[in-house]
Amino acid sequence: MFYLCRVFPVDKNKIVFWTFEGSRGFCCNPRYIAEEVLKRNKNNNNHCKLVWLVDDVTLQFPKEIIKVKNSLWNRVYQLSTAKCWVGNSRTLYGTKKRKGQVYIQTWHGTICIKPIGKYRGNLFPPIAYLVSQADSQLTDYVLSGSAWCDDHYRDGLVYNGTIIRTGTPRCDVLINNRNEMRSKIRKMYGVPEDGNILLYAPTFRGGSQWTRRTVEKEEPTINWGKLLCSLEQRFGGQWFIFVRLHPQLAANNQHYEIEDSLNKVFDVTDHGDMNELIAASDAFISDYSSAIFEAALLRIPCFIYADDLEEYIKSRGDLFFDMYELPFPIAMNMESLIRNIIEFNRELYVRNLHNFMSEQNVTEDGHASENVVDLLECVLEIKEK
Repeated sequence: MFYLCRVFPVDKNKIVFWTFEGSRGFCCNPRYIAEEVLKRNKNNNNHCKLVWLVDDVTLQFPKEIIKVKNSLWNRVYQLSTAKCWVGNSRTLYGTKKRKGQVYIQTWHGTICIKPIGKYRGNLFPPIAYLVSQADSQLTDYVLSGSAWCDDHYRDGLVYNGTIIRTGTPRCDVLINNRNEMRSKIRKMYGVPEDGNILLYAPTFRGGSQWTRRTVEKEEPTINWGKLLCSLEQRFGGQWFIFVRLHPQLAANNQHYEIEDSLNKVFDVTDHGDMNELIAASDAFISDYSSAIFEAALLRIPCFIYADDLEEYIKSRGDLFFDMYELPFPIAMNMESLIRNIIEFNRELYVRNLHNFMSEQNVTEDGHASENVVDLLECVLEIKEK
């Protein structure tokens, strides 16, 4: 099919975007790159055409972006006729690239706790290896925001090409638009302007992202009421909890069953963009998600709640870090989580966090999207390299 579509010319101004294999909408790194492209289209009279492959074309996008149903023939045609591809997940196995086309892989994480790619060892499925290898052979650039990414993305993504230290585009909103997002998100969900938000964002469970994450009644789980009381006891003010599941689970319409007699716990799994929620938050809890390192850019209190650590390692593989050496207080049960919140030492936390970020040489200055679009303009020959 890709070879058949070569009868159509490549549009030198067209950029094709996607997120999470098309299952999610206008979000993650491609979103912030696209917004910068649209900004330059307007301010600099550029003429880039933006096409977005998405499973659900009813999702909201800027009117300047062309939404295309992520069907097989549509995907083949759009990829075959675009000068540039920008995605945060793998392409379909069997995808072919034409001479002169450029593929930028943004990925959908930063510093990782859970193992990815070859780091999973024998737990890395053979088909996943083949898909990763095939996609990486098509990729021209992988984006990085730290020395950690520089050092680990090759084996993590099965990639031997160019890694560029642009910063992470989806982190730009954390640095540039925090006040705007705080107001926007509170208004959207009916949280008072002076209300505090804790974002709870666990990752998926099981051997792959398509494994269903279940929370059974007999398993340990978070007591929302106790969590709210501990937050108000330690930090003061009125607190609200936002619960956000992994995008792959959201794509399968999976949600937490929340028992909330206080009306202070919100399921925000369907919110389009994770980093808008992080930017609006005052504290953060996760387990093995790289999002905790992005939340830490705000210097807000971040906590790890890993009540299934041994089981998770057994199913996923050895973690990149000893959890106890990270700058985040770690708990394996509800009692420890409450204690970590009540006994939270901000001065020690900030010092440990600073040391960790320095060791990893994290490069997030709010200009990542600009850096990537500078590269795109070179590729599209909008300006000289």
